[in-house]
Amino acid sequence: MMSTRVAVLLILALAFAAPGSDADVRSDYLLHCGGCHLPDGRGAPPKVPDFRNELSRLLTSQQGRNYLVQVPGASQAPVTDERLTDIVNWLLTEYNAETLPADFQPLSIDEVANARRQVLVDPIKTRKRLLQASRQPVSGGAPGGRQ
Repeated sequence: MMSTRVAVLLILALAFAAPGSDADVRSDYLLHCGGCHLPDGRGAPPKVPDFRNELSRLLTSQQGRNYLVQVPGASQAPVTDERLTDIVNWLLTEYNAETLPADFQPLSIDEVANARRQVLVDPIKTRKRLLQASRQPVSGGAPGGRQ
């Protein structure tokens, strides 16, 4: 009887210690981002950007990659750097799969940790500048986001 209890407790402990699933990351997105960007990522332009097939343009520069983490809702979210990395990479692949560059590299934990600590003074102006600088069409790439 005791060994059954121990086995059940061990299984439960392992389940909670395991890396987050997509469902867990989606829950974090809904909790920390979805209030403004909405569950489907459409936001409320122009103040709250639409995530859907728009963020891939920001991946063309390190400043754009940093911006994804520096916006107030991300940089100030009460989550670890590792968890924020999971959330940002999830939203990139979930809402931008069709437009991700063929050479897309997910953000790293170190990249997120460093960018997160740099204060973004004017998110709207910065986003506009970064998107103008990218001059890359929003659409492109093969279905699924990779060529």
